[in-house]
Amino acid sequence: MAVMMDSGQVPERRIRLTRRLAMAVAAGMVALAGVAVWAGTGYTYAAFAPAAGPAAADATDAALAPRDLARRRRTLETRLARARPKGEYIVVDRTHNKLSLKRGEDTVLLAACSAGSGAVLSESDGTRQWTFSTPRGRFQVLSKLRSPVWKKPDWAFIEEGQPIPKDPGERFEYGVLGEYALYFGNGYMIHGTLYERLLGRSVSHGCVRLGRDDLRKLYAATRPGTPIYIF
Repeated sequence: MAVMMDSGQVPERRIRLTRRLAMAVAAGMVALAGVAVWAGTGYTYAAFAPAAGPAAADATDAALAPRDLARRRRTLETRLARARPKGEYIVVDRTHNKLSLKRGEDTVLLAACSAGSGAVLSESDGTRQWTFSTPRGRFQVLSKLRSPVWKKPDWAFIEEGQPIPKDPGERFEYGVLGEYALYFGNGYMIHGTLYERLLGRSVSHGCVRLGRDDLRKLYAATRPGTPIYIF
């Protein structure tokens, strides 16, 4: 015999089934989540937080009082003053082929020069290779030479298609490096050139070439120990 229930009432059995179904669904979701974590990459989601950049720095500076900004500026100026070389120093800009002789903040000499070409030369059998680049970094004048003589390395003969001489005396060439040379290590020098028309171009084998008049001024104004900055 069918029992009629009031539409506002819910059978107890239906309530129990509903609860069991909800629990099963919840358990299934937990299991699926567990599988997803196990089978995934192991990375967890994190909200994107933009890195602090110039805008953040500007906001920080804006929040500082004028007195604090002035104190920070004085601190930076003091650090820069301490880092600045004392006396004369040489700066070589390889990109624009410019050489500067500086005294503190003043420019004593600004001249066109020629830095390394960056060209690569390989021996015919591939055993040796040379890259003709001027090195970057901080150096110093190690020695000053009058009437420097070039002792041609192996690559100079290979570049010219000539056999490498067995007699060391056949390696010396006179007059090709100009009147003076400032040696700063590992075979590199600031010296003169026979091809002043090429100054301002990257055409050297790694040394820094300078015109005669500018080389005379540089030689007279520097001494061993003068810093050289090449960038």
